Amino acid sequence: MLAHKSSEEGIAVAERIAGHTGHVDFDKVPWVIYTDPEIAWVGKSENDLGLAGIPHKVGTFTFAAAGRAVAMNETAGHVKILAHAETDRILGAQMVDPGVSELIAEVVLAMELNARAQDIGVVAHAHLSLSEAVREAALAVSRRAITKINR
Repeated sequence: MLAHKSSEEGIAVAERIAGHTGHVDFDKVPWVIYTDPEIAWVGKSENDLGLAGIPHKVGTFTFAAAGRAVAMNETAGHVKILAHAETDRILGAQMVDPGVSELIAEVVLAMELNARAQDIGVVAHAHLSLSEAVREAALAVSRRAITKINR
């Protein structure tokens, strides 16, 4: 589940030994459970943000409204994106459905670049693809989802 985390930690150690600054931001390491359906997450959860008193917004999108997921008969899951209520910076994401082990990378990259949910929302995503659910969840953070089937 976290071989990629161990690899990043090894690289950080090697960088430090070489006299460079080695760093792993554990808030930006994707967690993936390779079950059926897959489960993936990165960053903070709603509970984490609530306990820390961080104001946040939530955008969700169900795969039941994603054409590719419907064609694959894999519609039980969803994508959830959490963003700061004032800055719209992405603070975390959770996903459930086949293929989310691949989709989580988009959110990890966005977080690494300090992107806002709307930054994912303005990027064209291929139609019909599962990645459209990430875009729709990002748009749903600001109640701008194109497809209005949200949960």
